[in-house]
Amino acid sequence: MRRLIARFLQDRSGATALEYGIIMALMFLVMLGALSAFGGTGSGIFNRAMDAIREGMGG
Repeated sequence: MRRLIARFLQDRSGATALEYGIIMALMFLVMLGALSAFGGTGSGIFNRAMDAIREGMGG
């Protein structure tokens, strides 16, 4: 049993694809969290900028 576990831990085939999958999932979660946290703020900034442009153009 010990040899089987040691051999399993030393086997590296397929590890790269799994690691890339985990990295991509973590990146997706971070981006989703950032968009959720800052989405409303970004929209407010854009709206204020557009209002300032309209006022500057005399509209």
